[in-house]
Amino acid sequence: MKTRFPIRFSLMLLALFAIAASAHADVLRVVVDGTINPISDEYIERGIQQAGKQHAQAVLIEIRTPGGLVDSTRNIISKILASPVPVIVYVYPTGSRSASAGFYILESADVAAMAPGTNTGAAHPVLMGTTMDPIMKEKVENDSAAFMRSFVAKRGRNVDVAESAVRQSKSFTDQEALQQHLIDYVAKDTTDLFTQIGGKAVTRFDGQKVTLHLAGAHIDDYGLTLKEEILGFLIDPNTAFLVLIVGALAIYFEFNHPGAVIPGVIGIIFVVLAVFALNLLPLRFAGVALIITAFVLFALEAKFGTHGALGLGGTAVLILGALLLVDGPIPQMRIRLLTAVAVSIPFGLITMFLVDIAVRARRNKVVTGERGLIGEIGVAQTLLRPEGKVFVHGELWNARSSVAIDPGASVRVTAVHDLTLMVEPTTAGVPVGSTPINTLS
Repeated sequence: MKTRFPIRFSLMLLALFAIAASAHADVLRVVVDGTINPISDEYIERGIQQAGKQHAQAVLIEIRTPGGLVDSTRNIISKILASPVPVIVYVYPTGSRSASAGFYILESADVAAMAPGTNTGAAHPVLMGTTMDPIMKEKVENDSAAFMRSFVAKRGRNVDVAESAVRQSKSFTDQEALQQHLIDYVAKDTTDLFTQIGGKAVTRFDGQKVTLHLAGAHIDDYGLTLKEEILGFLIDPNTAFLVLIVGALAIYFEFNHPGAVIPGVIGIIFVVLAVFALNLLPLRFAGVALIITAFVLFALEAKFGTHGALGLGGTAVLILGALLLVDGPIPQMRIRLLTAVAVSIPFGLITMFLVDIAVRARRNKVVTGERGLIGEIGVAQTLLRPEGKVFVHGELWNARSSVAIDPGASVRVTAVHDLTLMVEPTTAGVPVGSTPINTLS
């Protein structure tokens, strides 16, 4: 009996500890603040996987988004539906929205909630850069509506109202969404939300019922990786376009100043980063072609020096190409007119300034090296018949003339061959400091 009591007591303590641990299991929080894109997709996927590894009681996705890409939205929803732990999607804080793609994600959750003063909906599919005929438009709407029905019905929510957000672009406040059974709770904060959820059964997508005990649960924030933070910054179309133009300008500067090295290295890095970020966005090839055309026009300006005509044309084409470059479904995923103008005009001006410097440099007379001697005036130091010595630029040179030139006569350099000056007689005055050296013969 003496040995059994400590064992029983230890087992009781372990059981109580297990019950307490399960009652206060962690909730993993993922915060989505911005457009829905491949970075959001990767981030949510990692969060759900981590929640499964640490046996969290739930994943809390705090969302505030104007919408985003269809492919990324579908990927996120497929991961939510297959999540090993219940997923709570919460539109938070007050004043936020979960529109368009965000509405799909909200409706796909095991538990859907909104904070007071938030809104959702406006989920009509949008295809930019093309005019859909009625049949194609109907096909796209039907596909999106069917996708919405496929998970809303399984979640036990109002299918007809949810579908109206797709077909008619309807939007809903938090109270309207609650009253029409699009969401499960309206809560002012996570504490309020967990209190309302506590002890209530949740039906998973596979039909399994789970009771969540979240009151007092510890929230474990799950952040972005460094790579995701960098790409999340660059994937903004306006940022990506700015980085691309800065990189192109740095490379252009390197071409105009060979050997500078640093501008070339920076330019290559910036261009690669911009291309990588733009690759994650829906690009329009017409925009890419226009930007390439603009660069060609700038290069032709450098070659032919048209006094800015080609440069101005390149600037205009660059603005148009920027506006058409990213085919985003929402305004937040397109390059703004202000960005296109504010980046393209300075780029065009700087490019034309560099071109003007290069043209002026080519037109200026060379004043160094052998070519710098051509046209210079010197003095014959010996008789040139046809060869002799001349004094030019403070130095004695071997010289050759087609006619005889007497010592002390003024000569002009016409060419340089193998360190021998080709000269001709001239009536120009003798340069200062170029008096004949009588000791030479």
